[in-house]
Amino acid sequence: MKKLLHQYIRILPVILLLGTASCTKNFGDINTSPSVVVTPDIKFLLSYSEDKMVTYQGGEWVYESMEQLFRFTQHVTSSPYEITSNVNARYRNFYMNVLPNLLEIRRQIDARTDKDKYQKMKAVTYVLQVMNGIKVTDMNGSIPYTEADQGRYEKNYSPVYDPQQALLDTCLAQLDLAINMLSAADVPLEQTYGDADIFYSSNWAKWIGLANTLKLRIAARLEIVDNAKCKQIFQQVMQNPTGAISSDNGQVKFMNPTYSAFGGGGDIDYRSRRFATASIMKFLKSVKDPRLPIYFDKNDLIGTYKDTLTKYGATLPAFINPADPLIMYQGGPADWTTNPTVAAYFSNAFQVGNTNAGNKVTNYFLMSPINRKFFSPKLNGATDNFLAVEVTYAETCFYIAEFIQKGYAGGVDTKGSAADWYKKGITSSILTMNEIAIAAKSTTAGFATDGSTEINAYLTNPAVALNGTNDLERIYIQQYLNFYRLGNEAFVFCRRTGYPKLGSAYYAREVFNEVIPRRFWLDDPGEVNRANWAKALQDQGFTPNAQDVPTLSKERIWYDKTAPDFGKGN
Repeated sequence: MKKLLHQYIRILPVILLLGTASCTKNFGDINTSPSVVVTPDIKFLLSYSEDKMVTYQGGEWVYESMEQLFRFTQHVTSSPYEITSNVNARYRNFYMNVLPNLLEIRRQIDARTDKDKYQKMKAVTYVLQVMNGIKVTDMNGSIPYTEADQGRYEKNYSPVYDPQQALLDTCLAQLDLAINMLSAADVPLEQTYGDADIFYSSNWAKWIGLANTLKLRIAARLEIVDNAKCKQIFQQVMQNPTGAISSDNGQVKFMNPTYSAFGGGGDIDYRSRRFATASIMKFLKSVKDPRLPIYFDKNDLIGTYKDTLTKYGATLPAFINPADPLIMYQGGPADWTTNPTVAAYFSNAFQVGNTNAGNKVTNYFLMSPINRKFFSPKLNGATDNFLAVEVTYAETCFYIAEFIQKGYAGGVDTKGSAADWYKKGITSSILTMNEIAIAAKSTTAGFATDGSTEINAYLTNPAVALNGTNDLERIYIQQYLNFYRLGNEAFVFCRRTGYPKLGSAYYAREVFNEVIPRRFWLDDPGEVNRANWAKALQDQGFTPNAQDVPTLSKERIWYDKTAPDFGKGN
């Protein structure tokens, strides 16, 4: 992998040239200069795009996932920060670093006299385009898609903004096209990317699996606005001979030894420390979830703390149960204003002792931070690895379990019950999170052997197993827990379902007084395409240039318009 990364880094200036040429009209004729133009190897164009789909997220992890999306979903709690211009890096990255190179791959293939040998290589570009494009439209609504990045080849510097409904239809058509191309019989001397394909090393069956899982992602987004299409997509995926991602081995994994999600020093605490919310901690502890030590660090109530408390006659704050066997794990309010007394312990230690009496004072920090090493393996100069798993088998399983539970199969063979897929999803989630922790050299689940004993105990826990009473909610909550590493998917899940649900007896969302944006904003692109931009905003009912959260909380993208408010799922 390291050797491969160095290979395509050497052609970085060429790729950047391709990526930027379509964005500035002055560069429209750049192909006319033989001294400038080169023909980059399409293998490394793919490598670069795959790499950038992950590594651009350095700033996104800090400013977007940790400071915004994971707070809104209540996976973590921290000091609130206003949304700034640092969010929405996904938009620029898609048009600058990903899509131009995918289009160049297609252009080169189509120009070949032996292009039949390259059709599966071409198919992969559609899957990647959709994978990244969905993420961009999720927070932006209408975006340039069918006419995007045509400046270099067609001198179209004013691409239309595809309405989200049409855009998702296009994505589905592209995925179907890719699946058909990848499923076709091999031709003589068929070409591949080989190991230049960072995700799958040109394993076409795995690419089909990813394409089908992406179809499920789209189906979940369409469920409320086009329920019939949601069911149709689900049934298509289940009837496909290859199907969706079918094992942990089919997940989209990426590891670049030089990549740090939080910068070179791994400063995950930039601007503030992040902690467990009371709700997620209560649930993980109550069900003895193996992911608890992976997700969150222990507080200071370990070792001889009881002796110190006894020595000075100190009593822990009322929100902590002294008899709790997992007392070393504590969460606090998702919205600090709802319980300022408890929230004070996020920033202040519990002090034992009295300096006025000449005693030594011992400080105990009571709140459990997120497992910083799990997210930032290069924290404090460490050299461990950030394993990104961008599309998981667990996500696939939970979609299937959800749709079966809702009765969307329509007689199609689902190759198992909702409970079967639910168990597969939980198992994969736990094992994958543990694998990420091992790569990061952070705290793991602490399995005695391969984890099967601990996982089976979890699956049979009455508080986890489906019981015929609140099965859909249980499927939802496991989806929610699995998205702890994917901020965008976590936010989309909570936004589309309204879960975790306020007042739930199973897993209740906490009261959150802060206004939550439902989308981001798109900056004015300038005179060359302002008319299309303005029309797209008008068609969606968006206020031009509005970046205030109250406005962003009311003006929703197309598939979100009739979704429940946060915490108000059915």
